[in-house]
Amino acid sequence: MKTRYWHYCITSVLGIALIPILRRLHLPVQFDWIPLVSAYWFVLAAQSIFVAAVLCMIGLPGSESLKPLAERYRREPLRVVLVLIYLSILSWAFTGMKALVLTVDAVVILEYMERGTMRRLQQAAGTILMPAAYLFAGFLLVLAYNDIIVSVHFNFAYDPTFNAIDKWILRGWSVSDLSHWAVRAFPLSLFQFLEFIYFGMFPQIGAAIILVSLYEGRSPGLQFVGTILMAYYLSLVLFYLWPSQGPYYLCPGHFSRFPSALQTYSIQKVLIARALALWNHVPVGRLSTDYFIAFPCMHIAQPLIVMWFLRRWRRMLFALCLYDAILIGSILLLEWHYLVDIIAGLLVAMIAIAITDGLGLRNGRIRAGSKTPIREGPLSAG
Repeated sequence: MKTRYWHYCITSVLGIALIPILRRLHLPVQFDWIPLVSAYWFVLAAQSIFVAAVLCMIGLPGSESLKPLAERYRREPLRVVLVLIYLSILSWAFTGMKALVLTVDAVVILEYMERGTMRRLQQAAGTILMPAAYLFAGFLLVLAYNDIIVSVHFNFAYDPTFNAIDKWILRGWSVSDLSHWAVRAFPLSLFQFLEFIYFGMFPQIGAAIILVSLYEGRSPGLQFVGTILMAYYLSLVLFYLWPSQGPYYLCPGHFSRFPSALQTYSIQKVLIARALALWNHVPVGRLSTDYFIAFPCMHIAQPLIVMWFLRRWRRMLFALCLYDAILIGSILLLEWHYLVDIIAGLLVAMIAIAITDGLGLRNGRIRAGSKTPIREGPLSAG
């Protein structure tokens, strides 16, 4: 079997083995479905469409993206009024950012329908949904197995080791030292911005599913998801061998110095408590969205895989590079990962790409840097 199909076999084996392992370890065989489904299929889906639209405006020629849209709204100014009313209603009901995301999503979907037919819209939805569903299923497995590992291995065993490696690389400094310096030197607003960048990484994955699937087809979309999952499966192996939680666990003064107003503060506190509960075999009602893996850093591995699969759009790639450069700062200053975790995340991404995509495998389908879609793109003017 070709290596690019290995992720299907690994997913199948992990899926078949999951329930027997959970029962053997007296862990629940049921997920907490409400937050999982709502976060993935509604919140992340809406954010992904928004990010895909932004990337298209950046990376595609204006004749494919903004120009037909602007011309349509110029000819029918009532559309502008309706969009503004819609935005105003959403702004009253939600936050400004949520209102903007939902408004852009509505405009994008309507524009797609205007440029094609209902049949084409249904085909596009089917092309996207299969890779999206595969990622959802694979990520459920990752969440379950990361709980399994924490229940049999002390989750904080290698934190001192990774912290010591960081101090050697940084000449005596640690990630916690850098974070505490930044807390003293910069206002809370900087950390709120960094938190926005950190959590804003996930829609990149959904946006890449949309763009790869629509421009290249369902099979490349599944290949992209398979690469993400292969990176996750590699991270599970490394987590089993060298479990660690992150700098925030090892730092004795973290929760007294770190800004408690940030969402990161409460999440990190909960993760430590739940990891200890799993290790001490405290009964758990359902498996949830807890993610404990520090080494390797998947917050770096996933964006690198996204950039690999979207590299044909150079301006898009450049924008992602800028975002991900800031992302590295947010990972460190929010004390989510050690520096060595980021280095490991880079290596895991490279290995996953080499296994599932092959360095240069896609060059047969796409000329490097080509701006011409393989087939009619989702934003081609109708």
